[in-house]
Amino acid sequence: QVQLVESGGGLVQPGGSLTLSCAASRSFFNMGWYRQFPGNERELVAAISIGGIPNYADAVKGRFTISRDNANNMVYLQMNSLKPEDTAIYYCKAWAIGRVAWGQGTQVTVSS
Repeated sequence: QVQLVESGGGLVQPGGSLTLSCAASRSFFNMGWYRQFPGNERELVAAISIGGIPNYADAVKGRFTISRDNANNMVYLQMNSLKPEDTAIYYCKAWAIGRVAWGQGTQVTVSS
């Protein structure tokens, strides 16, 4: 059973920063972060291939940075200049052909 364990969510003031971490129990070609607003489906925030090529949603470009540590099957999301509209549950996702795994989600709240 593949496991993804997230950490790093919490409450931060507008303009602040948070770093999310996700540990996978095995290697995946692609790893990334999705977020879900109440009443909406999950949407891609950022993804990164095993070769280190990132992809970002337009809403977070220039503010968020995704990175990964292939040796330890980790993926990170550095979030800067956070806005109230970034408030959501953030999920780690890992996938390859024929395989997909999700983390349990971590709440990020941006509020003064």
